[in-house]
Amino acid sequence: MARTKAISLIQNGATKVELAELSGLVIQNIQKDTLASGLKSQSYTGNPASGSVEYRRFKNSVSQDYGTARAAGKGTALTVPPTTVNLNTHKEIVEEAAKFDLDTFGVGNIMARRADHHVDTVAAEFDTAFFQAAFDEGTAFTAPASATDPGKIVEALIQTLETVKNDFVRGVPRNIMRLVLSPAFYGDMRDYLDKTVHNANVDTAAEDFTTFHGVRVYSSVFLPANAKAVIMIEGAIAQPAVIYPYKDPEKIPLSNDYGVSMFYDFGTKVLTPDLVFTYSVTE
Repeated sequence: MARTKAISLIQNGATKVELAELSGLVIQNIQKDTLASGLKSQSYTGNPASGSVEYRRFKNSVSQDYGTARAAGKGTALTVPPTTVNLNTHKEIVEEAAKFDLDTFGVGNIMARRADHHVDTVAAEFDTAFFQAAFDEGTAFTAPASATDPGKIVEALIQTLETVKNDFVRGVPRNIMRLVLSPAFYGDMRDYLDKTVHNANVDTAAEDFTTFHGVRVYSSVFLPANAKAVIMIEGAIAQPAVIYPYKDPEKIPLSNDYGVSMFYDFGTKVLTPDLVFTYSVTE
């Protein structure tokens, strides 16, 4: 006899789940760790719920000859035009399941489990937008001809950020840099460390090498296509967000179905494009 099909719980986008395969069990969704929430700037003024917030960046001080302020009768004015970030992306996740499915699966909190997955989905969307902004608004890095292996390429990338000088920056310390690599390039770096760096402190069995030449290193599956690496200071990108309070599964009127929903707004903008450098396959 053919297995009973669930009414609304969908598998692989079209084929409905076979009840006998998941009776009393919900397979947990899997997702790689997300980074945007830990890397984004938190230094804003205003309430994200109002639809926009402001960020400010002070220029470096400039010294003058003694007596300049006395002669002018005033000091140098601090002018800090704000950078406004609008929460202009409006999203929702709304799912529903038939009471029949909930009862037959034998898992009373199946919708709560879906709610957990919704949080992961939102985090993944934030990371995708975060790194897309970095590549759209940052500066493309071209590896020097002398950089023939991943280690030298990454060191050259680090030094490119380290030596930035302008009205706001006089060089960047490595301890505030954050380097994010694609899984493929991260694997190249891991191989480089395994095979080239003959150091007892390098554990070839470890997935995570955490730092490289003083810079914190991460791997992310949410970099854009063809991206190999991005380096930035912590707080270089703004991503204010509002996630509206989550509710328990709600019974849908005039039905025996239950729904769960999440609504959220966010915006993404690079605040310091001079301190974001990107490296892609095409370069």
